[in-house]
Amino acid sequence: MAAPRPEPRSVGRIGVVGLGYVGLPLAAAFAEAGFSVVGVDNDPGKIAALASGASYVEGVGADRLRPLINAGSARFTEDHAALGEAEAVIVCLPTPLTKNKEPDLSALLSGIRAVARNLEPGALVVLESSTYPGSTREVVLPILEEGGRRVGEDFNLAYSPERIDPGNKTYNLKNTPKLVGGITPECTVRARELYARIVEEVFEVPSPEVAEMTKLLENVFRSVNIALVNELAIICRRMDIDVWEVVEAAATKPFGFMSFSPGPGLGGHCIPVDPFYLSWRARAFDSVAAFVELAGRVNVGMPHYATNRITSALNAEKKPLNGSRVLMLGISYKPNIGDIRESPSLKIMELLVKSGAEVIYHDPHVPHLPQHGLSSVELTKQELWRSDCVVIATDHDAVDVRLVVDVAPKIVDLRNVVRGRLGELPDNVEVL
Repeated sequence: MAAPRPEPRSVGRIGVVGLGYVGLPLAAAFAEAGFSVVGVDNDPGKIAALASGASYVEGVGADRLRPLINAGSARFTEDHAALGEAEAVIVCLPTPLTKNKEPDLSALLSGIRAVARNLEPGALVVLESSTYPGSTREVVLPILEEGGRRVGEDFNLAYSPERIDPGNKTYNLKNTPKLVGGITPECTVRARELYARIVEEVFEVPSPEVAEMTKLLENVFRSVNIALVNELAIICRRMDIDVWEVVEAAATKPFGFMSFSPGPGLGGHCIPVDPFYLSWRARAFDSVAAFVELAGRVNVGMPHYATNRITSALNAEKKPLNGSRVLMLGISYKPNIGDIRESPSLKIMELLVKSGAEVIYHDPHVPHLPQHGLSSVELTKQELWRSDCVVIATDHDAVDVRLVVDVAPKIVDLRNVVRGRLGELPDNVEVL
């Protein structure tokens, strides 16, 4: 049920473990709300950047951080002992997949053990990391109870899934409803009171398991529907039907349909990962998440399909992929941000290079790719003309699409950007 905003009890000191795209905005929001915040992260580069007042998370600029640091409202460290001062600790650590697409909780387990070693008596611990149903109760709780502590007596524990959508101009941390589910009713109350200080609405659920499953449902819903339209794109290509025209036509129905767009694959931390967390967990209960697993396979295969479309486009120009110069426009996984986690563009680059192509890229939000030994090139007429094929992989607003269309000899548009911006599909452009 949606809970009214309470009169919160005093919680003056907060610890945030993990200072990525979830943890850093939380730390800033609580500091701005009048809390004394300590942020902890194992990455010395992040701590050094924050100590200088710099930010590496879009949406939390240096102009926002520096006043908080200068006022002493927020400080950042690699030392987990600083959590001993905190009356509430929020854990925002990464939970990626292994190479076998199984949950990798190693960072989370290490972080929770550090929290347990430094936990203030009576403190509230909230897990925000994406994970499978049962993780808070079966994985986190036993670690915190080592040494004789008891939940509800010596500490409180709850789960509150992050709902960050990087780059979203409408919904942010403050106006997106926050879910909380505690191990005990008192744990839920404590979590509700905490988040009510920084968000407009807090929604209570009966248990951490409900909150954990809700998080998975939100992202699996998107994954399944994106997989459906991706599969439809492949079928439409073979039938010589424009899938973008089909999607646009279906979107005119005012009920019973929600529009999703095809693309070269899924990126970010949650949507590519959460379906595999759910299917893995379902197997422990002798269940098969058939739709979820199928959607995962379809979406994982889309970078391969996109690469085949690039190969086909070059073949039509009597050019082999091997030896061709390919310019990728957009490396981040979504428009107008620099987040490259699980970005399909990276997989496409890898497949192109493996096939012998010379790959360069332009992305105003990703200036360097040190792991690939590449830096973003300027989007000039010369670079466009020298490229055998230009691949539009991300729809960044800053990219001059008209320039690309007018100069590039061949374009493969994986996001329907050209038609969306220019209202036409020139002869030198092919879509997904």
